[in-house]
Amino acid sequence: MSDHGNALLDKPQVSGPLPSAPALTRRRLPRWTPLAVALVSIGLGVGAGSLAGWESRTQWGLIAALLFVVITYAVTSLVEDRRQARDRVATSVIWVCFVLAVVPLVSLAWTTVSRGAKLLDGYFLSHSMGGMTNLEEGGGVYHALLGTLEQVGLATLIAAPVGLLTAVYLVEYGRGRLARAVTFFVDVMTGIPSIVAGLFVLAFWNLGLGFGPSGFAGSMALAILMMPVVVRSTEEMLKLVPNELREASLALGVPKWRTILKVVIPTSIGGIATGVMLAVARITGETAPVMLLVFGNTLINPNPFSGAQESLPLYVWNQYKLGNAASIDRAWAGALTLIAFVMLLNLVARGIARWKAPKAGGR
Repeated sequence: MSDHGNALLDKPQVSGPLPSAPALTRRRLPRWTPLAVALVSIGLGVGAGSLAGWESRTQWGLIAALLFVVITYAVTSLVEDRRQARDRVATSVIWVCFVLAVVPLVSLAWTTVSRGAKLLDGYFLSHSMGGMTNLEEGGGVYHALLGTLEQVGLATLIAAPVGLLTAVYLVEYGRGRLARAVTFFVDVMTGIPSIVAGLFVLAFWNLGLGFGPSGFAGSMALAILMMPVVVRSTEEMLKLVPNELREASLALGVPKWRTILKVVIPTSIGGIATGVMLAVARITGETAPVMLLVFGNTLINPNPFSGAQESLPLYVWNQYKLGNAASIDRAWAGALTLIAFVMLLNLVARGIARWKAPKAGGR
């Protein structure tokens, strides 16, 4: 018999039941525990705030959030263990931060909708403020909506192609000092205040070349603000395209410019469209360049290249500045129109992205 067999025979035999294995399960809190802890924390937060005489609901919410984290850690430590308690505390902190970020957004949206919906109708969207006094009820936002469409449209026509081509150069061709210089100036332009862009166009276009206020002058300032956002977002989307797609196209003898046009850009068109819409959303709400270059107008001016125009942000500012009940109602309705305009642009961009994106599975 081999040594291995002798070792098996010499091994002492264990009689009786085998020792029990360590438990694979441990005590766990039920799934509804976070909800129960949240309700208890809210109740305690409201009670503590009421007893302390605090009238701000924000303070009640902060107390409830702190209690939610503390109670979660205490309950989990008692029922499970400290390791699970730390894990649940981290999850609780994430949820608290999410709620703290969402609550102001929901409050803003609810306030805008509730106060702007009572005046927003077909009449409001199809009439201007021509012939209306400041204290008079009525009037509309048509002239401001038309001005915003023209100014943002012209700015997009200027900034989107320039930003896209700049991003293509940086990703596909950019090497050496020129690429580094372009990247540096794009980063600098990202942080330029809107008033600086307006002052630049004012000095160059209006004062230097002698042109008067117009929607096109405002569009040039908005394009300056839009370009770096388009460049950065498009650059990141182009970098996500796998190099294997480029190499496969080049291996078939396709020129590089055609590879970029037919392979790289269509593959990332969804992200590019989203980046452009983010840039559009940023410039749509800008007021300072419009004040300097477009001036505002209560009448309808369909020509963006001549004469003062209105825009939605400037309309909201002017109406709210008047301070009477009728103008404040018009300001809230204009703000709701502006939000709906941006949301519509995002839906259109997503539709274009889905339409132009490569189809999966050859369908």
